[in-house]
Amino acid sequence: MAYSYKGAITFGLIYIPITLHVVIKNNDISFHLIDKKTNTRIMYKKTCVGCDEKEVEQEDIVKAYEYESGKYVQFNDEDFKKVKSKKDSNITIMQFIDINEIDPIYYDKAYYVVPTGADYAFNLLILAMEQQKKAGIAKCVMGFKENLILIRAQRGIMLLNTLYFDEEVQKNPRKEVKVEIKEKELELAKNLIESMSQKFKIEEFKDEYRQKIQNAIESKIAGKQIITPKEEKTNKVINLMDALLKSLENNKKLKADLNKERKKVNHEKTKTAWNII
Repeated sequence: MAYSYKGAITFGLIYIPITLHVVIKNNDISFHLIDKKTNTRIMYKKTCVGCDEKEVEQEDIVKAYEYESGKYVQFNDEDFKKVKSKKDSNITIMQFIDINEIDPIYYDKAYYVVPTGADYAFNLLILAMEQQKKAGIAKCVMGFKENLILIRAQRGIMLLNTLYFDEEVQKNPRKEVKVEIKEKELELAKNLIESMSQKFKIEEFKDEYRQKIQNAIESKIAGKQIITPKEEKTNKVINLMDALLKSLENNKKLKADLNKERKKVNHEKTKTAWNII
C-alpha cells in the first residue's frame, strides 16, 4: 500500500520514523463527461485571461496569492520549503487526552500509522496509550496545510486522524426554540428508541445505492431499460402521538419478521451441517 506521508512521530525526546497509509478507499463509481452527439470525452484546457485564451503548459503554472484585485504574489515549491521548519514536518505530540473528549464533528481523514524503525518505542507507545486509555494531540504540516492531529491506539494498532480546527467548524444555523415536551409523548419516543436499539455491526450495512447504479450500468450495456423498483406506500400521519404509536406497532412487526427469518436461516445452517456430517 502506497504511503500518503513519510516523517516521524515525536514526543518528549522520543523519535519514531513512520509512514501514513489511508484507511478509507474511494469506492465511488466513476462517470466521465461526454458529448451526447459524438459519444466522445469532454476535455478541459487550461487557459489564461491575459493571453487571448491561449492554452498554458503545466510547467508555466504557479501558485499565487491575490492581495489586491488583479495583483498577485507568486509562490514556488522552494518558497514553501523555506516557510516549513523541521518541526512542522514531524508529527509532534503536544499533549495526551481522554479519547472521549473529542467531539466526532471534528474528525476528518483516518490513516494507519506504520513504523519504519524504532519498533520497540512504537509498540511501547501503543501499549501505554491503550492501558491508559489516552490519545495524543499533535500538529504537522502536510502539503501546504497545517493539520491538527489525533493519534490513538486500539487492539495493538496505531491510528491517526486529522482533525478540523475549531474555526473550520461552522455554527449550527438553527435558532433555539423553547418547547414544552409532553411526558406521554416523551415516554413513547423513548420506547420507540429502545425498541429500535440493537448492537451495531458495521459489516451488516452495505452500499445498496452503489449496487443499484452498478445494476443500471449493466442493464445499459446489455441494451435493457432501467426499471424503477416498486416501493410500499406509506400513509402520512399528521398527529405526532399517532405517528409514535404507529411506528412502535410497525417496529414490533418488523422485529417479529426478522426473528422468523433468523430462525429459518439458523435452521437451514443446522440442517446443512448435519447433512455434511
